Amino acid sequence: MNWLPLHKLLLGPDGKRPVAFDPPLQHAHWCAEVAALAGALQASGAHRVALYHEDAGTFATGLFAAWLAGASVMLPADLRPETRLRWAGQVDCWLTEEDPVPPAAAPLPLAPLNLDHAGLSLCTSGSSGEPKRIDKTLRQLANEVDALERLWGADLGAATVIASVASQHIYGLLFRILWPLCAGRPFLRRQLPFAEDMQRASREHPAFAWVASPALLKRMGDNLDWPALAAVKRVFSSGGALPADAAEALEQRLGQRPTEIFGSSETGGIAWRQADQWWHPFAGLQLSQGQDQALQVASPYLPAGHTEVTQDAVEFAEDGRLRLLGRLDRIVKLEEKRISLALLENALAAHPWVAEARLGVVQGNRASLGALVVLTEAGVQALCQGGRKALTDALRAALAQHCEALALPRRWRLLHQLPLNSQGKLPQAVIEALLQAPRPNAPEVLGETSTEGEWHVRLRVPYDLACFSGHFPSAPVLPGVVQVGWALQLGRALLDLPPRFAGMEVLKFQQLVRPGDLLSLSLRFDVERAKLYFTYRAGEQPCSSGRILLEAADA
Repeated sequence: MNWLPLHKLLLGPDGKRPVAFDPPLQHAHWCAEVAALAGALQASGAHRVALYHEDAGTFATGLFAAWLAGASVMLPADLRPETRLRWAGQVDCWLTEEDPVPPAAAPLPLAPLNLDHAGLSLCTSGSSGEPKRIDKTLRQLANEVDALERLWGADLGAATVIASVASQHIYGLLFRILWPLCAGRPFLRRQLPFAEDMQRASREHPAFAWVASPALLKRMGDNLDWPALAAVKRVFSSGGALPADAAEALEQRLGQRPTEIFGSSETGGIAWRQADQWWHPFAGLQLSQGQDQALQVASPYLPAGHTEVTQDAVEFAEDGRLRLLGRLDRIVKLEEKRISLALLENALAAHPWVAEARLGVVQGNRASLGALVVLTEAGVQALCQGGRKALTDALRAALAQHCEALALPRRWRLLHQLPLNSQGKLPQAVIEALLQAPRPNAPEVLGETSTEGEWHVRLRVPYDLACFSGHFPSAPVLPGVVQVGWALQLGRALLDLPPRFAGMEVLKFQQLVRPGDLLSLSLRFDVERAKLYFTYRAGEQPCSSGRILLEAADA
């Protein structure tokens, strides 16, 4: 590959060098776009730019244009109103799909970038959920990009980079954009969060590599064309630990295990692994242990002379490899006893009914632990056959072999999947908010469509639905009155219905609805008769149906 150093990417525009696909973008055209936007930014007086673009090509243009114009760059984690408000005082200009582009001006001449003056700020949620700003210089980013190419450049060759992760965070920024730009390796503009999308995109390129998250990789099932996907040059994964069974399944299907990257926004990459529990440190890093076996990092991806003390406990092998022992910031105290949440989570995840688990502290008159649990198929069967209490009692009994009674969770939330954020993480503050929240009373709405006045809503019945405790404790079944209530509630949200409930007609309950069932709900309102028709189906099998009578408020 024709390598260009990161700070010299804007020199020598090359019409044959690819930058991005779908739609295609060549290096010469990209350089012209960067020069034009840089001129507009400088003319507008913008010295501090916030950049957020889902299109990776447009993102790369905005990033290098700001650097060429001498502006500092901030990458917000999202564009929610509270995020904009939080950073408003530190930003002169927002470059997003939602904001107007600065007025056109004379393009700036292309020039090399200053490795120590150019840089950016990453905005992360942090482990506690409190926003955190992390500054990086272009030199630190360039050092890391160079290291990635030395490690894996020969393996990737001219592979197109296809990503399921966002560009706003350090992993996506480096692996999805900066590294491919320097290598002349084209990247797909769109972020592809679903396995089927990754498959479709991969089939369009003779050589490709994946930049993915554990959340995506562990959901890749048997329905994909694995012989075709086995042409992947390398699969990268970061943002959290990839479960061993998922790594083994991908090795069987692809002929290779994913290359996992361990690091953080603060440190950049620290180590990588592909086949065992031990991690290989990146070259040039100085790793050591601090208090409580905390990993300490001195790195060319950090300011010179700075040692970052992490919250990861580690042990080292004689050859310098390291093994992770758990997060130190996930050790809590209950009645003066230290409890490792990660240790208990691993113990729970070893149970055949549990796919994943996260623990947190539930504050009350007496602090205790609570557990978010993602059930396996066997776990769902146990829930349906024995009820919630029998399931959680069995999990507590299994966990009691690993801890004293004080550490056993008292509150449980049964989930279909963990609510990971865009970085593939679940901040502790979110875990504890979910544990404090009441159990759900409403269905999970997966999608809705309308055809000729009739609405079709796709639903999932939550495992943890509050009404299951009374209907019935040992064999949970969705009550008919709840099904009618959901139909009316969703009907009011989608249709212009009279306000008063006046009765029901022709109710039929043909099949039991159980926890986790996927349902389709059809809704049609007969205006002349003021009747809401509803039908629930599980696949093609009808579950229930009926008519809800409605009338005006003054009837």
